[in-house]
Amino acid sequence: MADGRLIALAALALTGCSMAGTAQPSPDPGLVTAYFNDLDTAAAQGVQQEQKFLAATQVPAFADRVCDLSGVTITIAPALSTLRAESDWSPPGSDKRPSGQVYVVAVTLTIRQGNSVVGTQIGSQRVVVDGGRAYSFAPCPAQ
Repeated sequence: MADGRLIALAALALTGCSMAGTAQPSPDPGLVTAYFNDLDTAAAQGVQQEQKFLAATQVPAFADRVCDLSGVTITIAPALSTLRAESDWSPPGSDKRPSGQVYVVAVTLTIRQGNSVVGTQIGSQRVVVDGGRAYSFAPCPAQ
């Protein structure tokens, strides 16, 4: 891969990789599942649609952290059996916690440029359920 930004994008998409703790059910695993399904649907429609989706579903208190995807799309396959609450988590570089309930789930992330897979990573992803809606954190390439 000629562009190191893609590797950094994958690494940053998976904010933290800790999976310690006991599994706790989501109040509505359907919201978490729908988030990932909608993300993948947006990716299938292209970079611009996925960028719009990520901006619309960014955790509102961290709306300033949405970055340009640099011409790639991202699909994420969650392992829902690993879904658990993570009530004390806050994003790296921040002391504030997102409002709502934070969940972490193991995922496989695939990065595509056009029709070519340019990266795959296994890690974890945070999803925040607040007000009956699922939000997450858009990935940002390293600067």
